[in-house]
Amino acid sequence: MIVPKKKIVIIGGGAGGLELATRLGHKLGRSKKAQIILVDRNPSHLWKPLLHEVATGSLDDGVDALSYLAHARNHYFNFQFGSLTDIDREQCNITLADICDTQGDVLVGERKLSYDILVMALGSVSNDFATPGVKEHCIFLDNSQQAHHFHSQMLNLFLKYSATKAKKEKVNITIVGGGATGVELSAELHNAVKQLTSYGFEGLDHQALNVTLVEAGERILPVLPPRISLSAQQELVKLGVNVLTQTRVTRADREGLYTEDNQLIKGDLMVWAAGIKAPDFMKEIAGLETNRINQLVVEPTLQTTRDANIFAIGDCASCPQPTGVFVPPRAQSAHQMASHCYRNILALLAERGLKPYIYKDHGSLVSLSKFTTIGSLMGNLLRGSMMIEGRLARIFYISLYRMHQVALHGYIQTSLMMLVGGINRVIRPRLKLH
Repeated sequence: MIVPKKKIVIIGGGAGGLELATRLGHKLGRSKKAQIILVDRNPSHLWKPLLHEVATGSLDDGVDALSYLAHARNHYFNFQFGSLTDIDREQCNITLADICDTQGDVLVGERKLSYDILVMALGSVSNDFATPGVKEHCIFLDNSQQAHHFHSQMLNLFLKYSATKAKKEKVNITIVGGGATGVELSAELHNAVKQLTSYGFEGLDHQALNVTLVEAGERILPVLPPRISLSAQQELVKLGVNVLTQTRVTRADREGLYTEDNQLIKGDLMVWAAGIKAPDFMKEIAGLETNRINQLVVEPTLQTTRDANIFAIGDCASCPQPTGVFVPPRAQSAHQMASHCYRNILALLAERGLKPYIYKDHGSLVSLSKFTTIGSLMGNLLRGSMMIEGRLARIFYISLYRMHQVALHGYIQTSLMMLVGGINRVIRPRLKLH
């Protein structure tokens, strides 16, 4: 009797989803033991922690993004371009929406894909907490398209400032959310201004830029130890960033942001980076259990609580730990969960017992652009944590991205990419101007 080949479908090609598809492709796809299908609404992959660099033009995603089709062909899995709209757990299939062109004409009609094992790796989007005016007047940084939109608006503002002879008003850029994205973007903006002065933007210097970072909590970078948060805030203040803590935004309009006491924080360009949630359509999708921010609730094995054949990893998963806390939405979490899900899927196919996932905190690092990098190493693996900053911290920060590249390409290919990347930085402009 011929046993039918299993079909494993992964929804979402972020850090966790793409790493999982790559590993399963090599283990099961190459030997024809299973069919691996990755589904994503974008044609290419970019490591999400790099989006703030795309937004300021420090990184050209046209060079650094990875084509899903090319990667799938090289790593023994299939790629399907599309957006998930529904899951039918009884029939074990998913529905993908129509693919339309820019005029709205349908290029590819609605499709259904069957699965034996489904992995949800959709990541997260920004959570505006239903704050009035935010969707209309603020930019989110959830994907490359939004990062490009920010970049275009930023360049227009700087161009307008540069062309204005009577330079009285500064360019006001306001960022809500004192997490890693908000902090790193604040610093990267000052680096962008520094670079733009070399490209003909007359009169543009750090005095032209007024960056305000707004955080509702008591301190920025709340997931890091207080001493590191304080150090980061001091570095931002040195750069000229106006850091406002314990400041809650209640609404937004074209003039700027309004606080609880109705004070206006002016913003020519506003970014909302406060909080995350899983996409809204995930709320109780297919009768699966979700929490208040639409994350799929999973068992410690990463299987959803109501369907053992559906896994969830990364930011879209709510995974409990023995200590009573939940796995935090970080890139290192997605990387670890992808590796653990890979092992548990193999165990499920072999009818072996599945093991619980235990999050290992290796610390957190925040890059303040070219100025400095700070953070903690080892996290709760030590008694407390070890604070590092400067060049050593920068090396560890870069190594996080290299680990992701190694998971996708292997050590040899990653080394070659690093070599070529070093050459390109020498012969290519350092800042994207379009």
